[in-house]
Amino acid sequence: MSFKGLTLGIPVEIMEHEYRVSAIPETVAKFIEQGARVLVESRAGEAAHHYDDTYREAGAEIVPDSDSVFERADVILKVKEPQFDVSRNRHETALMRRGQILVAFLHPASPANHRMVRDLAERGVVSFTLDGVPRISHAQAMDALTSMSTVAGYKGVVMAADQLGCLMPLTNTAVGMLPPAQVFVVGAGVAGLQALATAKRLGAVNFAADIRPEAVEQAKSLRAQIVETGVPPDISIGAGGYAKALPHEWLLREQEAIRQTVIRSDIVILSALVPGRIAPVLVTEEMVRGMKNGSVIVDIAIDQGGNCALTESGRTVVKHGVTIIGAKNIPGYVPQSASWLFSHNLYHFLSYLIRDGVVRTDRNDEIIGPTLVTLDGEVVHAGALEAMAQCAG
Repeated sequence: MSFKGLTLGIPVEIMEHEYRVSAIPETVAKFIEQGARVLVESRAGEAAHHYDDTYREAGAEIVPDSDSVFERADVILKVKEPQFDVSRNRHETALMRRGQILVAFLHPASPANHRMVRDLAERGVVSFTLDGVPRISHAQAMDALTSMSTVAGYKGVVMAADQLGCLMPLTNTAVGMLPPAQVFVVGAGVAGLQALATAKRLGAVNFAADIRPEAVEQAKSLRAQIVETGVPPDISIGAGGYAKALPHEWLLREQEAIRQTVIRSDIVILSALVPGRIAPVLVTEEMVRGMKNGSVIVDIAIDQGGNCALTESGRTVVKHGVTIIGAKNIPGYVPQSASWLFSHNLYHFLSYLIRDGVVRTDRNDEIIGPTLVTLDGEVVHAGALEAMAQCAG
């Protein structure tokens, strides 16, 4: 009975265009089977086509509003970080209390989230971020970042195609031939590879860049043309196969290496991330200025600050004739699949985090340590602290 004595709370996600839910009836039933009491705010799963009656059938208690969820729950389970609730003129952090547990995608290194993270610490909330789960074999079932990256890579290309003013595939007509769109994916991790696969299915000519040799080989397997960055593996590869933050001089070299391909592309998908750190700026304003009118950039990395210097968080804008999509919650536009994946990842993470009703906060644990954000009134997440220091400087 791992969760015996604990009350878990599932509030409605209030971020604009966020249609996911942190727990579906299937995982609610698993929590209850392991001794938890589960509170679900009415209509929390409706946008993902999980309705109140199905949660009741799974054993959850449906409560009328978020106040009831936050007031009564020991553990708050969210998809996205706490938000400012415009309808009630208050921030969700104001509903939280000392000792309460929060598990969500907090993206604590993102400058836009620093105030929220500090507020959580000041209120004594013990918080964990799912984007900190390491890429190791026994954490695969908890790896929500990988799951959501798969969804984001697919949907990012679909969103770009919707904004693009031309057809994606090579098309022969009676009056001439329409050339295929050129798609450049920067960052061939899980999201990037899914983006390449989707763009390929839509008939585009694909290009890819990544500073990790293994990622480059995977991009080649999808028949993408590789743009070499020249970054040595000892500088580029971090723990678990993730990319490392590059020294400034190497970052400039990478920018220069990709510049011409960015400029001639119809679609640029940006998904280069460094776990727990601010995303590197790879596409400069000068590159955007050189792109063709009507080109599209989708900055999947925006949750961690973004890979394009001109991306505006949560907005789609047109700058220098280029549409730049900075949607913060791209997987939220595919709510059924995304909620199914996320809720199962969350269940496995909590099963590891909580033993006999006790939430573990061992900072030396290889999974708990990288995910812990605030504890004992302090910010303890290394990436957040580093990013906050950079912003202050």
